[in-house]
Amino acid sequence: MSAASFPEGFVWGVSTSAFQIEGATTADGRGPSIWDGFSADRAEACDHYHRHTEDVRLMKDLGIAAYRFSVSWARVIPDGCGKVNTAGLGFYDRLLDELLAAGITPYATLYHWDLPQALEDQGGWPVRDTARHFADYAAAVHERLGDRVDTWFTVNEPWVAAFLGYGSGIHAPGRTSAADAFRSAHHMLLAHGLGVQALRAAGAAKVSAVVNISPVLTPAQVSDFGRELSEEDAEAVARIDALANRQFLDPMLRGAYPADLIPLIERHAGLGHVRDGDLDVIAQPIDLIGVNYYAPLVVQAQPSEPADPAFPGSEGVLFCTVPTAVTAMGWPIVPGCLSQLLGRLSREYPETDLMITENGADFVDVVTGDGIHDVERISFIEEHLRALRSAIENGARARGYFVWTLLDNLEWADGYQRKFGLVHVDFATQKRRMKDSARWYRDVVARNGLSETRARRPTLETVAARAHVSRATVSRVVNGETSVSPEVRATVMRAVRELGYVPNAAARSLVTRRTNTVALVLSVPRQGGDPLTAAVVQYVTSMLEGAGKQITLMLADTAESHRRIASHVEARLADGVVLLPPDRADTLAERLSRTGVPIVLLGKPAVASLVPYVDVDNAGGAAAATEHLIARGRRHIGMICGPMDLVSVQDRLAGHRAALHRAGMRPLLAPADDLTRASGAAAARRLIGDNPSLDAIFVAGDQLAIGALRAAQEAGRRVPDDLAIAGFDDIDAASATTPQLTTVRVPVADQALALARLLLSRLEGRHVTSVVLPARLVVRDST
Repeated sequence: MSAASFPEGFVWGVSTSAFQIEGATTADGRGPSIWDGFSADRAEACDHYHRHTEDVRLMKDLGIAAYRFSVSWARVIPDGCGKVNTAGLGFYDRLLDELLAAGITPYATLYHWDLPQALEDQGGWPVRDTARHFADYAAAVHERLGDRVDTWFTVNEPWVAAFLGYGSGIHAPGRTSAADAFRSAHHMLLAHGLGVQALRAAGAAKVSAVVNISPVLTPAQVSDFGRELSEEDAEAVARIDALANRQFLDPMLRGAYPADLIPLIERHAGLGHVRDGDLDVIAQPIDLIGVNYYAPLVVQAQPSEPADPAFPGSEGVLFCTVPTAVTAMGWPIVPGCLSQLLGRLSREYPETDLMITENGADFVDVVTGDGIHDVERISFIEEHLRALRSAIENGARARGYFVWTLLDNLEWADGYQRKFGLVHVDFATQKRRMKDSARWYRDVVARNGLSETRARRPTLETVAARAHVSRATVSRVVNGETSVSPEVRATVMRAVRELGYVPNAAARSLVTRRTNTVALVLSVPRQGGDPLTAAVVQYVTSMLEGAGKQITLMLADTAESHRRIASHVEARLADGVVLLPPDRADTLAERLSRTGVPIVLLGKPAVASLVPYVDVDNAGGAAAATEHLIARGRRHIGMICGPMDLVSVQDRLAGHRAALHRAGMRPLLAPADDLTRASGAAAARRLIGDNPSLDAIFVAGDQLAIGALRAAQEAGRRVPDDLAIAGFDDIDAASATTPQLTTVRVPVADQALALARLLLSRLEGRHVTSVVLPARLVVRDST
């Protein structure tokens, strides 16, 4: 092999799933699936059910050798068990015939998350019978289609279906039970084993399953895979790896659950659902394992951290956001992790072949007159292919690569806003249009590899010089303007083709007047806001730059700076603004909102505004802390409020009062002049002196709460025996107090990422609403 070629016979393909592209959710006897009721968007999707001939032709035009699709269980057996719907199977009959006629090898996935609603009504995946029904379904599909399918995949990403569907509830069916999540995971594994048996008995030659594998790293390891870990971090990494990866790999490939996972399963779900003989069934021999890779999981030990609902048993583990380039979904882009995980799989499961069954990225696509120039997606796929090629060279048994995905589609709970496709879909007209990434991938497939070197991309100036025209003329042609004569247009387009030029934002902006620049405006001071400001600068910059934007950092600390910023935006020198407003009211946000330039705010503004903002649920967090104190038997609860002109303090007070009102209790309030420890101590002294029976204090900020702890100790009050104290914000110092401070955690990184996503949505012209993120109670020793 050359440095950029792949082995002979390497399989190049694309992947899709039934619910995301088929539409026709009631056609020809299809029954409802759990996603039909759960998805906020209508599931017409890409209408692939009626347009599959066109889509197969697209794949043929791209030179695709293999197509991994999924079969809709609810289309084949509408009730999940019992009578087979021959009309539903007829669709897949036609699809397979089209694929084979086009020279494309079919790879079929039997379960890609769309459980028939009828089975969910009978208990869903937490119920053992669902696995048995799956085996019957697998046999029915093979009976009709088995003569034409090359490779069968039983289940797709069981971790996602079990722990996001039944644990955290962010996927269908939306349940939130750790016990149900672990039982579902086991029964999906059992369904896999029973499905393999049914397929083998029917004569299937090649059978597999698809798992999503995420290397688990600490933040330091993202840039240095070999970094040695502390004992605490090593334990955190191992625990999350067991939950996310080995929970599925080990039963399938070794016939046993990881020893370090069994206590977690037993604690949350018991072990009664794991019966004798199950693991022998699960460990049926398979021909390869399908690997879906998108991003690593980045964690570190944090003793006070509560468990993430998607990872039951993850107490004491902090899930981190790292300052790397990110996709439009905020997922970190770390191609080297693909090499790492393939090397690990080949070492730990050396007899098993591998296939990359999904890899791709969501980016913000801009539709122009001359195409969709998704340079970021090309770069993402190219870098991951180079990582894959490196892993193969080092001995990884990877036999193929499938891009996720062929078409822009219905991206589960995220609806139609996500764009993973090589082919753009206009959902109003269902018109398909190849992106630049599709044509680029066609060339990769044709040469069975990448270019030897990364070609230097020609610039706007290069094209202008070749065509003997101005930069502005090239830009007009790029943007499809009709003011350019046909002769000049032909000359420019000939130069574009000869040079392989991909128009970038600068080329488009000459005509569109878009600068591709975003102003990040920091207003000061933000009391206690340094960590949040730092996170916004770090993550908003990373995410927007990952979407191709340039960032201009501006400081709004004087009247003159306000004037300068407003003039900058009014002159259209920025396409959008991310504004961190000051703690107290000023007029900058109002002035910027009148410019017509998209703007988003961090924090709810003091005065009602039409400008969308990102904030945390201050009232809900305060109510949770107050209800926690009440549940601990506290009946005389005071609150240290902080400055009452702060919107966050007003909301926290409202949540506290609401919780007390529901319990039939009256508030005891002590305002503080600012958010310092000294003010907290002074307010606590007043509360304790004025209310001898006081047995708890809820404090509007952690710095204030640390001051209150000091005042309580000075007054001889034992915390928490005599006086419980809870704060808000979970600053670093909150876990270092004596006793450690119970507090409400504010999701700092999530706010920053939500800001970037909100602005990107506004720049695309989509209607957006403000985002209010949940705040989580962190219970420690002080209560």
